[in-house]
Amino acid sequence: MSFTFTWYGHGCMGLEINEKKILVDPFLSDCPTASTTPEDVHANFILISHGHGDHIGDSIEIAKRTKALVISNFEISTWFLNQDIETHAQHIGGGFHHPFGYLKLTLALHGSLLPDGSDGGNPAGFLLTTADDKKIYLACDTGLFGDMRLIGEEGIDLAVVPIGDNFTMGPDDALRAVKLLNPKNVIPVHYDTWELIAQDANSWAERVRQETNTLAHVLNPGQSFSL
Repeated sequence: MSFTFTWYGHGCMGLEINEKKILVDPFLSDCPTASTTPEDVHANFILISHGHGDHIGDSIEIAKRTKALVISNFEISTWFLNQDIETHAQHIGGGFHHPFGYLKLTLALHGSLLPDGSDGGNPAGFLLTTADDKKIYLACDTGLFGDMRLIGEEGIDLAVVPIGDNFTMGPDDALRAVKLLNPKNVIPVHYDTWELIAQDANSWAERVRQETNTLAHVLNPGQSFSL
């Protein structure tokens, strides 16, 4: 099985699993650090972690162009369904066997108001188990929470965590998250989009290497990492 993770900037991520393309929180056209455009990305599936505009982003346009299935919580899935976009609704703690693997929605400590003021339900992260039992955890926008230790008990091959602070975990709490999760690999995201969330990702990665057994990988927008 082949697995490739790509960071497109901010909280936008791409997963490619055996030729299935999964796009996560596609905030591109208004993102100052985005490495691509909505017109240039391809997706079979789009995962939406919560309702904020910098995560809903260009998902409507991309979903209509690519006919991708949108996967999110019930409230956000209903919002997309009302715009004639095919969806699959899940909720926190619930998993489903999709063609790319078993996807479970996890707790995230954040908000989820949709761009038009609608209720976006509960924010979520994603825990993906691939067909060959690789475990990928996308924390998405969240603060630190103790049950990350339970997620880590799954045996995480790759964790992707925010480090930007102000809206999500900052570097100190993200380091604590790595210690709770104990993943084999970690990639920081959701930083440097604006001055408000500017961080030194390389310094954070060095702290991870010094204080844990996890391999930290710092990507520039547009770069990829493979398992």
